Amino acid sequence: MEGNIFEKILGQDSLFIDRKAFDHAFEPSRLPHREHEVDALVRNLVDALNGHIPSNMLLYGVPGSGKTVVTRFVLGQLRQKGKEMGQIVNTYEINCRNVDTKYRVVQTIASQLARRGDPPVPFTGWPTDRVLETLVMRMNRAGGVHIIVLDEVDNLVDRAGDDLLYALTSLNTVLDNGRCSIIGISNDLHFTQHLDPRVSSRLSQEDVVFHPYVATEIQNILGERASMGIREGVLDEGVIKLCAALAAQEHGDARRALDLLRISVQKSEQRAQSKVDTRHVRLAQSQLEYDQVTPVLKTLPLHQKLVLFSICLNEENGLRNISTGEVYRTYADACGKIGIEPLTTRRVSSLLNELDTIGLIMARNVSKGRGGRSKQVNSAIPKAIDAISLMSENEPLINEASLGKYHLQGHL
Repeated sequence: MEGNIFEKILGQDSLFIDRKAFDHAFEPSRLPHREHEVDALVRNLVDALNGHIPSNMLLYGVPGSGKTVVTRFVLGQLRQKGKEMGQIVNTYEINCRNVDTKYRVVQTIASQLARRGDPPVPFTGWPTDRVLETLVMRMNRAGGVHIIVLDEVDNLVDRAGDDLLYALTSLNTVLDNGRCSIIGISNDLHFTQHLDPRVSSRLSQEDVVFHPYVATEIQNILGERASMGIREGVLDEGVIKLCAALAAQEHGDARRALDLLRISVQKSEQRAQSKVDTRHVRLAQSQLEYDQVTPVLKTLPLHQKLVLFSICLNEENGLRNISTGEVYRTYADACGKIGIEPLTTRRVSSLLNELDTIGLIMARNVSKGRGGRSKQVNSAIPKAIDAISLMSENEPLINEASLGKYHLQGHL
């Protein structure tokens, strides 16, 4: 092989002008269809420019509804105006899926406030009280208003409890030369129901709900990003409309729409084509579904795999809206075939909730009258993906279970 293997690709003309326009972290200068939500944040956070403490806030909405990008946009404008007015505004954004303990959150904020000569706060090892004292000292030293954004705060509370929220909402009682406000971002509308009443009382937040984008709104967003990031005349008519329609089916997720459009253009480039049409969108959709679902399926714990295996097996037999009782019977049968003890029905119900949360199944509660409430379960895995085979690849017990014969209920 002559020459460098990258030369051929580097020599191709790209269909992109700027790929950054499709990054999830890209901050546009305009936020279409989020004017109401921007206004709600501005009306609250303007207090920071007047030397007062803004109310705590909780922003709710499905993934991809613009919560994080709106917050970043508003806080960027707030810092800029604060500099112009000589008002000190400090902001901190913590992703609670990555920084998921009380210690790490406080340590991260304290580290961002460090100055030359300050002793570093270690990732672990100090008593939490000492880290909190360091944070309070540095906040007092910096002065002004401190706005702490906790993205995916529900994940932190699920993993570590609500002690952190109690500590952060108590900061204003110990700060002498600074004030603190909390902005929590959550996908769970019922997040605060799980909090201790004392924490809910101290939080006393303003709520802003971000409704999912509809297809026409996603089209507008894609149109603006395409004009910034893709060469003119590259996209066939119908490409943006299809990307928007597919994303609208996924609960109005604008990030998914951006990914679909970006990968569609990449598919065209890989084939050395100068135009992007709806066939490229379908290819991109298949790749996204496979890329998102496959790693999750392969890394599920054994009993979650067995529960999902039971659902898939019943669906292959033509059953839909599968009852939790039917799922459990198949699950227990599968456990018996591979010689392991099945979990209790209560624990399996919890596993179903976890599979629903990560998007592999759809479980909805239904009333049985005097018989109480039950769940109806359906798989949410794309039909093009063979879930049982993928789970079997790195779990021999699933492969063994799949070889057995089962007495399944016929389709309804």
